[in-house]
Amino acid sequence: MPGSATNGTTAGRTGGSRSTTGSRSRRNFAGSRPVMDDVARLAGVSKQTVSRVLNDNPAVRAETREAVLEAMRTLGYRPSRSARSLASGRTRMLGVISFDAARYGPASTLTAINTAAQEAGYLVSSIALDTADRDTVVEAVDRLSAEGADGIIAIAPQRPVATALAQARPDTPLVMMDNGLGDGTPVVSSDFRAGARLATEHLLRLGHPTVWHIAGPTGWTSADRRAASWRETLTDAGAPLHEPLVGDWSADSGYELGRRLAADPDVTAVFVSNDQMALGLLRALHEAGRRVPDDVSVVGYDDIPEAAHLLPPLTTVRTDFSEIGTRSLRLLVAQLDDPGGTGDSLSKDAIIPVELIVRDSTGPVR
Repeated sequence: MPGSATNGTTAGRTGGSRSTTGSRSRRNFAGSRPVMDDVARLAGVSKQTVSRVLNDNPAVRAETREAVLEAMRTLGYRPSRSARSLASGRTRMLGVISFDAARYGPASTLTAINTAAQEAGYLVSSIALDTADRDTVVEAVDRLSAEGADGIIAIAPQRPVATALAQARPDTPLVMMDNGLGDGTPVVSSDFRAGARLATEHLLRLGHPTVWHIAGPTGWTSADRRAASWRETLTDAGAPLHEPLVGDWSADSGYELGRRLAADPDVTAVFVSNDQMALGLLRALHEAGRRVPDDVSVVGYDDIPEAAHLLPPLTTVRTDFSEIGTRSLRLLVAQLDDPGGTGDSLSKDAIIPVELIVRDSTGPVR
């Protein structure tokens, strides 16, 4: 209430104690939430100055900033999203487009994005899509734009997603994961090729004459790059090369394909494109009486939390999904803080390293 705000301001200026001013102000505003105008009156500054303080404008003098902050504390003022938007020209909301969000990788990445966004003072509006067709992607972009998203992160594991995003290119800053648009848009990706090479070389060093491969679905960047690196590593080593078996990321597909591999006595080492399919393979080998790692060595990919607790514990390639999500958020915020940015941090893609975690599912060939 304006009259109450004036009374609180007068008490503060005429030497009334701080505790008295605070208690009066809080009582006066018990029936209505204090707004930016009330803060300005109590601090003896303009509304524009309060906006600058909310926006961390370095031009505000230290004593003025402290007066505004003290007024906020006294009134119990909490800036709303709309107030921050007016102060900064931003909604402080970021959009995320994801696919197959129930899987461990996308879910872990999205969690990291949310955590990093909260620490940076942003909210996240996420849209999980089941299909990668152009109309669905365009609709998601339009929806996030209508909500006023300051920027968008697109978890784009399939090539058609990148194609659709290129056609629906939002006007807001954008960061891509896994696939790029070819226009300088920042891309954050795990080092898929290095991971597949580490896994294949590990099995070859154990003396296995070659390595079979259960790949992820065709058209997924991670699956295609892992399969390509697996091929290159075997070719460079002069090892026999067998066509990969293609799964769909699920343990069920790993089990069905694993039954085929388990029936072949020549199979002694298998690199699987994710841990869920490796889990299905382990069951198929067990049912066929093929011991792991005595008869067949198995390497998975991603290092899901359960990998260390399987029987036997699974050797796998660890992907740092937390770093991928955090780096994506930071790249997006860097664009917002430096529109049209020319800094190196905005122009370079980020490739996140991977690590081979050796456990008991791999051993020397018999």
